[in-house]
Amino acid sequence: MIYVSRLEHFNAAHKLYNPNWSLAKNKEVFGPCANVNWHGHNFELITTVKGKPDPDTGFVIDLKQLSTLIREHIIKKVDHKNLNMDVPFMEGKMASTENLTIEFWKILEPRISEITGGRAKLHSLKLYETPRNYVEYFGEE
Repeated sequence: MIYVSRLEHFNAAHKLYNPNWSLAKNKEVFGPCANVNWHGHNFELITTVKGKPDPDTGFVIDLKQLSTLIREHIIKKVDHKNLNMDVPFMEGKMASTENLTIEFWKILEPRISEITGGRAKLHSLKLYETPRNYVEYFGEE
């Protein structure tokens, strides 16, 4: 099995805030991430696809196609956006990196299978919120 990864970048703002809690409780739990005026990150998304190389191309997945897929269906929707307010697939969800990664998976997983004819599949998403904090997701077991 070969694992192929693509790195993409985007900038976005968000706020971690539970509307069922008081401002004090939100600040206690989320700290500066509950800032009423939002805060932003320079996100790095690593998409890893696994499979066997195609005998005709030698590719598990064409990385140009993977990059286009990620940019069209993810980056264009989140880059320089407020994740809480501007991104329809995050509506009604806590805009945590964990939830964002799950939503990215739901978008990418069927499309990767489609463009590879089912020969390869999404293995993992790694979303860096900061250089030291990231989420890694392998889909539902």
